[in-house]
Amino acid sequence: MKLLVINPNISESVSALIAAEARRVASAETQITMQTATFGVAYIETRFEAMIGAMAVAELAGAHAGGHDALVIAAFGDPGLLAMREVLDIPVVGLTESAVLTACALGQRFSIIAISKRIAAWYEETVASYGLASRLASIRTLDQTLRDIGAVQEHHAQALKALCMQAIEQDRADVLIIAGAPLAGLARTIESEIPVPVIDGVSCAIRHAESLVKLGARPPQASSLAPPPRKPNHGLSEALRRLLER
Repeated sequence: MKLLVINPNISESVSALIAAEARRVASAETQITMQTATFGVAYIETRFEAMIGAMAVAELAGAHAGGHDALVIAAFGDPGLLAMREVLDIPVVGLTESAVLTACALGQRFSIIAISKRIAAWYEETVASYGLASRLASIRTLDQTLRDIGAVQEHHAQALKALCMQAIEQDRADVLIIAGAPLAGLARTIESEIPVPVIDGVSCAIRHAESLVKLGARPPQASSLAPPPRKPNHGLSEALRRLLER
């Protein structure tokens, strides 16, 4: 099995965290192809940045999806997730959807632990779009300047663990989701210190992708995720044209 994992932001240090966690949790026979956005921002916090990230995902998917069995969009908030399901004939999964579905199998209410206050509204909207707003206990976020996005775990470990405990004690969360690619792997390192399940979006997405590939479900040819209709286009890159012509 070959999984294409795309980091929709430009931070190679974050891609290294994603790739390490993906390879740690993947089955022995699964190959991981890691790709990093060639344009965009260091890390995504806003709807506009997510739109840019979605375009970066589309460009990389159009160029590299061939020969892969599934695509993982490795940013919390899942930029471009549904759009990519329209144009690819392989499973497409995102960190948020995979994490919240896993959380719902482990408890009634989940909290999200994130790196930035600005992210919270977008994350709330993403969870609501999956029909799970009633299961969201809270979003707890750091409120500090991030000097190095690839070292957030190192610089803010104690603050992140404190947020986890607040979500349990004050928000009654049954499960915690450690959100965002810059925090990939943190759940594994702190789970022994936290009294409820702590899950990681990258790990969940990789395992969901493997499961969907093994299920062998056909891609939709009708309804809302059917491929886009053919029509004249202009000014698109070769990668985007390739997706529209699939």
